[in-house]
Amino acid sequence: MSGVQTITVDPGESEIRLDRWFKRHFPELAHGRLEKLLRTGQVRVDGKRATAGQRVGTGQVIRVPPLGEAPSEPAPPRPIAGRDAEMLRGLVLHRDRHLIVLNKPPGLAVQGGTATHRHIDGMLEALQFDAPERPRLVHRLDRDTSGVFVVARSAAAARFLGEAFHDKTVRKVYWALVVGQPKPRRGKIDSPITKRGTARGERVVEDEEEGQRAVTWYATVESAGRQASWLALMPVTGRTHQLRVHCGSVLQTPIVGDGKYGGSAAFLADLDPKAPLHLHARSIRLPHPDGGSLSVVAPLPAHMQESWAYFGFGEDDGDPFAEIDS
Repeated sequence: MSGVQTITVDPGESEIRLDRWFKRHFPELAHGRLEKLLRTGQVRVDGKRATAGQRVGTGQVIRVPPLGEAPSEPAPPRPIAGRDAEMLRGLVLHRDRHLIVLNKPPGLAVQGGTATHRHIDGMLEALQFDAPERPRLVHRLDRDTSGVFVVARSAAAARFLGEAFHDKTVRKVYWALVVGQPKPRRGKIDSPITKRGTARGERVVEDEEEGQRAVTWYATVESAGRQASWLALMPVTGRTHQLRVHCGSVLQTPIVGDGKYGGSAAFLADLDPKAPLHLHARSIRLPHPDGGSLSVVAPLPAHMQESWAYFGFGEDDGDPFAEIDS
């Protein structure tokens, strides 16, 4: 490429990191060189200086400086192991001509990164089935979080769904097991958060001055005395680790298994300390490209089923946020 390009972010790429956006569009560009272009202001987002880790949004314009000639042929995609393809297809909760909804297990990353080579984005060919196009990501879910996850089966569906997520017409409800009881038992959290480097590595923290607005509705469904509570959580915004920070820092009831944000207080003596994070995207309701809306519920993962059984919790699917529009 010999001249400057300006590229508008597609809805299907909304909320991915800028360095990963470059990896998709310009796989020949080394990360070190990208960092230099960013430091010198040659790469810009909406005319402003940018960083490798910032997330891009639908409709933003990325300035790409001359990068030199691209290789004649891109590197071939990593082949998908048969067991991985079978595993991914086994996660399908819903499939139609526009989209697929998965029940993502805890521990499986959505996208690649440093030392992360096995992820949903790298295995999407396994979900192509009879469609002419490779499926596309339209949102994200933390590696440690399980539950409903949507992929689009075409570029048109990706644009439609990307706009739905961007416009907040998608309604997601999470279930979490937390240590203690939140006070009050239900309410709305409106607490800005931001990423910050700490002695223990990068963390998301509350920050009233520099943080981005983060809003979560929560409701206590059941409690096991003062020991633990089952919370339903409905995020209005979709910040990284938002629910984990809001539960741990704002409510002072860390999610069970979340040592990153709850430390030793996030573990209960009667439960397996090695069990994954107890945070599950239980349900999703979203507008459908064919009209109307689609609702999908994801069964709890095994470790949460065991904890629910231990505390004698049911599986009531009543919507505690039915009266809330957003």
